[in-house]
Amino acid sequence: MVLTACLLALVFMWTVSSSPGMAAKSVSPPCDQHMFDSDVDNCLSEFNNSMDTSSYRDSCPWPTVKHIYNQLKFCVDDLAKVSWCKSQTFLEDKVFLGVHQTYFSLCGQVQDPPLTTLIMLITPAIIFTLSLPLLCIHLTT
Repeated sequence: MVLTACLLALVFMWTVSSSPGMAAKSVSPPCDQHMFDSDVDNCLSEFNNSMDTSSYRDSCPWPTVKHIYNQLKFCVDDLAKVSWCKSQTFLEDKVFLGVHQTYFSLCGQVQDPPLTTLIMLITPAIIFTLSLPLLCIHLTT
């Protein structure tokens, strides 16, 4: 009987402690946005110095600066963890939005190929289409 009472007490305590409203929540420090904002400049300065050597003003620099961009991403992610701002993703988004507006604004623009390339691509299809009736006549006669 005593064993049953102890078992019921343990089950009751486990149920109460694991229920959503009663569970003790872990307390984490608040986001230190000032630390994040001041230290993110260090990450950005290294990235900006590396990007100055690329020709981002003339064309999309993406394939050649992928390694540098990944270093910036790791730096900002680590900084967000250290400053306890990982849950506030708008801070990281704001940083990368500025980077994309500055350095990768030409990457989304689609340009038509040169006229000679278009002619070389279209001419075989036109010749084949015009010669198809002659081929059909030759095959049927």
